[in-house]
Amino acid sequence: MNTEEPRSQAGAPNAGHHHSNDPLLDAALVACPNCDLVQRLPEILPGHSARCPRCETELLRPRENSLDRTLALAIAAAVLWLVANTMPMLGLTAVGKECFTTVFGGSEVLWENGQEAVAMLIFFAAILAPALQISLLLLVLLGARCEVPPSWVGLLLRQIPFARLWSMIEVMLLGVFVAMTKIADYATPVLGHALFALGGLVLLFAAMQSIFDPREIWARVQWANAQAKGGPAAAPMKEAAA
Repeated sequence: MNTEEPRSQAGAPNAGHHHSNDPLLDAALVACPNCDLVQRLPEILPGHSARCPRCETELLRPRENSLDRTLALAIAAAVLWLVANTMPMLGLTAVGKECFTTVFGGSEVLWENGQEAVAMLIFFAAILAPALQISLLLLVLLGARCEVPPSWVGLLLRQIPFARLWSMIEVMLLGVFVAMTKIADYATPVLGHALFALGGLVLLFAAMQSIFDPREIWARVQWANAQAKGGPAAAPMKEAAA
């Protein structure tokens, strides 16, 4: 569903104001994040989407019951993260002997063998960043359920893309499977519970990213400049500007 371009007066600042940073009272006006085309969005129902008529970038796709569904997935991800970091991930059987290691144990072994940079990267991308992503998302979702969400909800919401960018569990899993094929001639790999938990985390992260709608959070967060909120139409404007 393509949107139409607004008339020239639709993008004008609020009456009586001449500052470019003043919020617009028309919540339907948005700028395309890809080509900067300012346009007016129609009312979009869940299951439909609006795209920029110039570059076809998706501008809006409402998700039904987004916050509750994302909260349920985030809680499940927290449980799987605990399992993935407390249970054995991979084991080897050779000459009648068997040994297992955890995700943190693998990072620790790399550190002890002089691979400090790789060890720190694995710890950050496979342990710390996923934990940060889950924690930030849980805090934001729980804080947004308050009648008046505190200002730190918006602050934490802006940090979620950074944690998501550095969460690379799937890259680590790919490296593990490649290593398993190379050592299969020398020892028998044994898959641990943590390996399946990590695979489940990858799926949960993908599901959360597709379901979570940050616009719903921004619509509830208090404005930093209370005077700029103006009238009742200004609250949805935060959602459109997100």
